Amino acid sequence: MMFAEVIGDPIGHSKSPLIHGFWIEALGLEARYAARHVTAEGLGRYFAERATDPNWRGCNVTIPHKQAVFDHVADPGGVRASIGAVNTVFRTEGGTLACTNTDAAGFYAPIAELDLAGAPVVVIGAGGAARAVLFALSRLGVGPVTILNRNVLKAAALLSSFGLKGKALPLDATLPPAALLVNASALGMVGQPPLDLDLDPLPEEAVVYDVVYAPLETPLLAAARARDLGTVDGLDMLIGQAGLAFELFFGATPPRDEASDDRLRALLTS
Repeated sequence: MMFAEVIGDPIGHSKSPLIHGFWIEALGLEARYAARHVTAEGLGRYFAERATDPNWRGCNVTIPHKQAVFDHVADPGGVRASIGAVNTVFRTEGGTLACTNTDAAGFYAPIAELDLAGAPVVVIGAGGAARAVLFALSRLGVGPVTILNRNVLKAAALLSSFGLKGKALPLDATLPPAALLVNASALGMVGQPPLDLDLDPLPEEAVVYDVVYAPLETPLLAAARARDLGTVDGLDMLIGQAGLAFELFFGATPPRDEASDDRLRALLTS
């Protein structure tokens, strides 16, 4: 039976098995999908073992492996040079293991109708998820991008690498006005430090997007809703990127109609 996995450290919070399992059942596939705890030290051994199993179709990759994966699989699409982070590894038709990133498309889908051309944006974080977010923003023609991050030099280098104009500030800096605020860090996730931001500088038409999905209602989103700002939660990006990965793993398109998505969200939030 063909199977795929999600790997990370930690991994217990992942909702990917529920998402892929829902689609596998809906399509009646002879397949399975599971979470697997893989440490940084065990990453190379994991891929070496999976490479020899033709039933293994690939894996999703979460923290902290999104950059380390480049050392263990092929990169035919030049992901290292473009986004610089991996969230999906899949077996090609020739049997080799290749990497890609579906996070950028998953991030973009929920905000596709927003007019962000020339608009100021704030991004929290400078890790793998932030790279996918910045890659997408660089294709949208947004205005200045401000990155808030513990390591300001790392954030400034990211802006430059994606050709974005803006500035890097420490996490405790005052938010500048922005049309879109994206938390692309793990702050606010279960088991992680909270993300404490004063949203008062954001205009009333601003949208707050939190990629964290455990918990789904993060303090950041609660604060945004208290101000009647637009919000996007982490499930939108998670489901979007998972749909693209599912096709790579199992060669089938998952059901993404409105009714199916509503049932899936209900499952994920029950």
